[in-house]
Amino acid sequence: FTRKSLKLLNYRLKCLSLFCPGGRRGIQSSSNGEAPSVEVNFSNGRNMTFSSGRIPMNFMRRELGPSEKEILSARLIDRSLRPLFHKDYRTETQLVCNMLAMDAVHSPDVLAINAASMALSLSDIPWNGPIGAVRVGLCDGEVLINPTRRELQTSQLDLVVSATKQNLVVMLEGKGNVVLQQDLLKAIKQGTREAQFIIHEIERLQKAYGRQKREVEVAAEVDPELGKAVRSMCEMRLREIFQDSTHDKMSRDNAVNEVRSNVIDKVWSSFPDTEPSLITEQFNQTSRTIFRELIFERGLRCDGRDYDQLRNISCQVDMYKPLHGSALFQRGQTQVFCTVSLDSQESAMKLDSLAALDSGGLKAKNFMLHYEFPPYATGEVGRIGPVGRREMGHGALAERSLLPTLPNDYPFTVRLTSEVLESNGSSSMASVCGGSLALMDAGVPVSAPAAGVAIGLVTKFENDDTKHLQDYRILTDILGIEDYMGDMDMKVAGTRKGFTAIQADLKIPGIPLKVVMESLQKATDAKSKILDIMSEAIREPRKYPKESWPVSETLTVEPQQRAQLIGPSGLHMKRIYLETGTSLTAVDETHFNVFAPSQAAMDEAKELIEGYMVKERVPDLEFGGIYTAKITELRDTGVMVILYPSMPPALLHNSQLDQRKIAHPSALNLEVGQEIQVKYFGRDPVSGFMRLSRKVLQGPALGIPRSLNKSAGESGT
Repeated sequence: FTRKSLKLLNYRLKCLSLFCPGGRRGIQSSSNGEAPSVEVNFSNGRNMTFSSGRIPMNFMRRELGPSEKEILSARLIDRSLRPLFHKDYRTETQLVCNMLAMDAVHSPDVLAINAASMALSLSDIPWNGPIGAVRVGLCDGEVLINPTRRELQTSQLDLVVSATKQNLVVMLEGKGNVVLQQDLLKAIKQGTREAQFIIHEIERLQKAYGRQKREVEVAAEVDPELGKAVRSMCEMRLREIFQDSTHDKMSRDNAVNEVRSNVIDKVWSSFPDTEPSLITEQFNQTSRTIFRELIFERGLRCDGRDYDQLRNISCQVDMYKPLHGSALFQRGQTQVFCTVSLDSQESAMKLDSLAALDSGGLKAKNFMLHYEFPPYATGEVGRIGPVGRREMGHGALAERSLLPTLPNDYPFTVRLTSEVLESNGSSSMASVCGGSLALMDAGVPVSAPAAGVAIGLVTKFENDDTKHLQDYRILTDILGIEDYMGDMDMKVAGTRKGFTAIQADLKIPGIPLKVVMESLQKATDAKSKILDIMSEAIREPRKYPKESWPVSETLTVEPQQRAQLIGPSGLHMKRIYLETGTSLTAVDETHFNVFAPSQAAMDEAKELIEGYMVKERVPDLEFGGIYTAKITELRDTGVMVILYPSMPPALLHNSQLDQRKIAHPSALNLEVGQEIQVKYFGRDPVSGFMRLSRKVLQGPALGIPRSLNKSAGESGT
């Protein structure tokens, strides 16, 4: 949709929610807020298959659990809306976006963000919106706003920008084909500008149809003396902890927890009527305030680094010989182990009808990145089960970061796994670095190494008014505590030449474009330093093969020999797979892709293939020649005949048996073993089958019959 074609309507769709608008493309969004809760849980999306006239292809033939696309879209909506809720808002809120119709021209995720923004704006839920969201493309240096799927196929950039009325960026998420920094900045600026038109229209509807906003209910009135008591008891000790650069993640957390326990005990004795949870909340707020104050005061961070300084980085590749590719990437206390598995094209991930439609017609994915974040990565005990929303989102981000570096015609399916062994900030960007190293170790011909880094932000506002930014500090390569205490987590990945992925999450209601520009420059500088360190482990894709590497070749087969290779009911191909582990996949009429787990298996498979494909010397048949054929079988569709003893039977169709129309060969009193005269018209260029006819001989003599009763080694004359 373009600026002119986007329409947000209050549809006549009745539901028991606080507001239910519809986008012109068919997105229904409803918001509802009820009882008090600890946090805001919302943003679920369903891509109903009926919206595109499709039927789910699962066993039940109905929508089941949320798909990966639905989860990623829900996270996109969530990150766009959440920063604009008041910090004291505790009412349980759920927002659901259902796709009711899909035109296969535009992606529904951006429309869902705008519909959700409208739903919250028109409801009585307290929210500091509206926001506007647009998708930005880049073709030949020209910025495209809300490009179609066809335009995105040739676009260098696919970026979603969410912004507020004050031209503040709330959320960024995108992927690019090595986009230059100046082009990315131009796209963000244009997207922010175009979002203002959507915001203006939502505000117009809000004035006409919006409800009166509820007051934010504060959980309980806090005694000012309580906050002073908490700060006086813990400030000195917290400052010592946050300035001690010898602490690691665990020791710092343990020290803070010890202070927290002591403060709660002492304060509770002085304020016995106060709930311990309120004391804990006051302590957490005080810790956050002191942590942020020290960043502005000292010019250093809690681990002693400058604002732009990276943590210590170490890289290692080829960890285990049996693996196709492996790498260990360590950045501070964040460590990931990445492995690459190469398999045949048959192992590519098949997409359902909706996913294929949304991906621009792509039927299968031959590159997958799977991100694993077990509980022990943060020293915790937890459930190990199906992939969660966070793991799915981090894996998708790392996959987008590396995909542009892979060749389009790579003959293997690539599965890259990233196992987070230790985490203290930015494990997804560590997965990009480790994944790039593992791909090169596996010999995947990537166009260039890729790296990623997380950029943080600490802000200071005038009189706590988030509309007036007074000061800020941009932090490069943030720790987990800096992510938790800070205001932004911007993940940026790419090669030396440009960006391949970006994702910015905020905890404040937007940042100016100036801060975005500075953050991208910091990320560019850090990315170059990381790539320099990575190049010390491996500079380019491995050239010489490992013993464990699979092998893929293309086999050319003449059409008439396909049956020999495949065998009866595919018997020959099955035998090749069972004996050697080598699989054959038909590419077209004359080519097969041969995939073997090793070179030794490929050699064994070639011996079997050569045995099946041995060519017997056959007579040279003359086009238009007349030959004597022997009937070997009667079928409903015709008769099977041979022209010489070693020839595979060929079908002589009923339509070519006689000038009269017949339903069965028995109508002509034909029998097995009987000899008839046929005329040869060459072979079918697609199937390779002989083209024979008896019908054309039923008339005046057209030629002299050829005899093929001699041995097959002699030429038929």
